[in-house]
Amino acid sequence: MPPSPGVPAPDALEARIAELRAGVRRAMAAGDRRAARALRADLRRAEQEWDAAVLGDADEPGEPDAHAPAEAPAPAGNQGLRGLLPVRDQVHQALTLLGVPAAPKLIGSVYAAFFPGEIPGTRLTSLRRDEERSFRTAPYARPYYLCAALTADLLAPARGLLTVSTWPLEQRIVGPLSPRTDFLSSAIRLAEHAGRTAPSPDAQRLLWRFASNIPGAVTGTVGTVDPAVLAEAARAELDVHREPDRRRRASAAGRARAQLDDAERLFGSRLRALQDSARRRASSGETDR
Repeated sequence: MPPSPGVPAPDALEARIAELRAGVRRAMAAGDRRAARALRADLRRAEQEWDAAVLGDADEPGEPDAHAPAEAPAPAGNQGLRGLLPVRDQVHQALTLLGVPAAPKLIGSVYAAFFPGEIPGTRLTSLRRDEERSFRTAPYARPYYLCAALTADLLAPARGLLTVSTWPLEQRIVGPLSPRTDFLSSAIRLAEHAGRTAPSPDAQRLLWRFASNIPGAVTGTVGTVDPAVLAEAARAELDVHREPDRRRRASAAGRARAQLDDAERLFGSRLRALQDSARRRASSGETDR
């Protein structure tokens, strides 16, 4: 169907929609909520124009009647199949629950313990590279990206740690104390989440792994954990490390904002990664003598 007179062509509208979506995400990343709201309003208008150009009037023959009775829901078995998420969405759910940079193995364990289904380990191998390629091809085209944690010293990608692009930069940086503070922070979040209902056996096993590495977190039978006790013990130790770790991360985040471009702030500086690798080789005696 040709577009109505005065309505832009669908191709032009699609380009405009992509541009506005990227603008909204850039504004949110910069913390400019006023600009983000204005761009979002423009985006809604562009999407409505696209509907008009492609679909025409809603009351044309063949269009669903807004006042017609809703269709009967699909059988439960089909709903379960439709509910299966892409791997990147599964990883996003697990990371959102953890709230800290995490390795693929922990991400998989958290998803298996608290969400339906499992994350295939083989699918995580190239996930971050795919996300970076997608961002560099069309920046901010997606609502979020699964990106690298950045090392506080060189702002290089931290090996094996995934984060979410929508997190504050300070949350995506790891310094010398960060592995411990992140471990304790994630223990608190998982314990609080598990404490809302009776933990499943998988959740109990995961909480036990955390509790066995936190002083005072194990008070009962081996293999069982009281989520409230785990959270309290983790908070007590976290209070010791939180502030020095926060200062180191805040300082690194300031340097990242000043020195890195948008892609590097999400995926790290490749040059810095190479420099980091060369320095490690030199310190281990692998350089030519």
